Amino acid sequence: MAQGKSHSGKRLAEKQLKLIAKALADPRRYEILRQIGAQESGASCTDIRECQPVSAATLSHHFKELESAGLIKVARQGKFAHFKLRRDVLRAYLDHLAKI
Repeated sequence: MAQGKSHSGKRLAEKQLKLIAKALADPRRYEILRQIGAQESGASCTDIRECQPVSAATLSHHFKELESAGLIKVARQGKFAHFKLRRDVLRAYLDHLAKI
């Protein structure tokens, strides 16, 4: 099945499903996503950086992977970024897994 409709009504392409699986397979990215999702209003880069003992470049790479997978939405204001979990995408991914 190339695309599947979840209970939430969100459709994910096969390519996006693979990107999400890859993104979530990394323990650090999983933890970053958990941190972002723990705050209803999302989290700033500074908030995440305080809890992650990695370089800014490494953190930026993880954010890029999560954004490419569609798991986070990024709002940029100048050099600052604010991240919000896309719960609809995560829910659709989990619905897809539940059908396996």
